[in-house]
Amino acid sequence: MADVIKKATRESYGEALVELAEKYDNLVVLDADLAAATKTGIFKKAHPESFIDCGIAEANMMGVAAGLALTGKKVFASSFAMFAAGRAYEQVRNSIGYPHVNVKIGATHAGISVGEDGATHQCNEDIALMRTIPGMTVICPADDVEAKAAVKAAAEIDGPVYMRFGRLAVPVFNDPATYKFELGKGVKIKDGNDVTIIATGLMVNEAVIAAEELEKQGINARVINIHTIKPIDKDIIIEAAKETGAIVTVEEHSVIGGLGSAVADVVVENYPVPMIKIGVNDVFGCSGPALDLLKKFGLSSENIVEKAKEILAKK
Repeated sequence: MADVIKKATRESYGEALVELAEKYDNLVVLDADLAAATKTGIFKKAHPESFIDCGIAEANMMGVAAGLALTGKKVFASSFAMFAAGRAYEQVRNSIGYPHVNVKIGATHAGISVGEDGATHQCNEDIALMRTIPGMTVICPADDVEAKAAVKAAAEIDGPVYMRFGRLAVPVFNDPATYKFELGKGVKIKDGNDVTIIATGLMVNEAVIAAEELEKQGINARVINIHTIKPIDKDIIIEAAKETGAIVTVEEHSVIGGLGSAVADVVVENYPVPMIKIGVNDVFGCSGPALDLLKKFGLSSENIVEKAKEILAKK
């Protein structure tokens, strides 16, 4: 059996930007003194004339991004999720969201898997913050193939986009030859009629592993990848609720305001069924190896299996 290829989606982001430069001569990439970490350094090396380091001043960078966009530039502004969504929230809201300018935010190092950087850098609130901004598109890709496709799709959207990328290398499970990214459309990875597991980001692969284990136990789980959290695919969620009668959501984010909340909004308004949200349970993270932290916070296939069986009992 061939070895599983693993790659961090932040690397996919940097590589996709280089590919975009071949298509758009008005592309400009900004970073807040983190190019080596966000991987915009890949773009900087290839196109230094179209790269601006704004220094450790994320709020100012968002203002610069908005100004450049208003001159007709296609702008990608990059930093860690904690700083892009957290520190610069007011500028993103008022300078980018309110005037609906064409700025794409590449937020890396999101979630618990930042690891040893600890709670101050483990942003588990960014999806909640960004999805409250009117007109903001929010994307959280699951692997290298999906991340590159998402960046390219974001470049074609007229308006602000928030893209969430990870530090941890994750398995590449999508086939670049056949994968098609459709904004606002969920992807049914596995069909099933007993329970639905809806996941985003690096938790999609864990959901697939959990479904395989559930199959061994006689439970047929459907797996859905929601890469676009806003606008969310209501149809695929309602269909899953009707056909399986139970839902588990999984995200490397707070259970407050993220994927689980977005799915719950759809379910409760359209077809209420028993549901459990797996995520960070209203606590801050802590320092430690990424994989150990994911298990500590219940972001693992083992916990998904247990929660799936728990929700089945409530059908």
